[in-house]
Amino acid sequence: MDLTEGSVAVVTGGASGIGAALGHGFAAAGCSVVLADVDRAALESVADAIEGEVLAVVTDVSVAADLVRLADTAFDNFGAVHVVCNNAGVSTFNPVVAQTLDDWHWVLGVNLWGVVHGVHAFLPRLLAQGQPAHIVNTSSLAGLVSGLPSLGPYNVSKVGVVALSETLRMELDMAGSPVGVSVLCPGSTPTGILDSERNRPAALGTETRVADGDMMRDAVRAGFEGPGARTATEVADDVLDAVRNDRFWIITSEEMRDLVSSRFYEIDGSTPHG
Repeated sequence: MDLTEGSVAVVTGGASGIGAALGHGFAAAGCSVVLADVDRAALESVADAIEGEVLAVVTDVSVAADLVRLADTAFDNFGAVHVVCNNAGVSTFNPVVAQTLDDWHWVLGVNLWGVVHGVHAFLPRLLAQGQPAHIVNTSSLAGLVSGLPSLGPYNVSKVGVVALSETLRMELDMAGSPVGVSVLCPGSTPTGILDSERNRPAALGTETRVADGDMMRDAVRAGFEGPGARTATEVADDVLDAVRNDRFWIITSEEMRDLVSSRFYEIDGSTPHG
């Protein structure tokens, strides 16, 4: 679909990382932007830095009513929405044995239920518009290669986002709908997700991280600074290109493609040259 003057893009998780870069990217393309995040101060700071028409809406994506309110606000202010990026995400870092049920509820609530809530709130309205629109759901490399240690809840949530996105694409294609779908699977990209606990609800207490969890977070941080890392701006550019060209898979690096291929070779019981 075309991104033109008058297009409206909604981005959750917009106060940092890929979400903030998406806000800048859509605004640079001429879109009005509705930026959502749970962190009011950071959200307002990012919104103030974007050149263009931006509406900041404090939103907890784990709460269904917040997404309905976000959709109401976007449509009430602009009359239409053309792109919805369900992008908010958090993570804990611990082996499964050390993850608490509060850890699971928090991560799944934001990463998976946040996408479900976003689709549920916006999709019927996008369909009712009867014009081209696009949904982008943020998964991860972990959504395709999920055996990453100390990231159990995160892995589960991101596999779920891929499954939801594939199902949604199939259903919309079968219906001949003008609403497209993409699933974003970034790999090594510096974002605020390594310090997600800054936005963890106080009612869930603090994360008690064991040594293996700390080691995994340090390893991920090192990967974010490695030679294969992509910046949030580069990933946002990939997203805008996928929206314009109705491309489903947004895989942000060739290194990731190799990991995905290796996994499927293992499933198939063959080798890359077999």
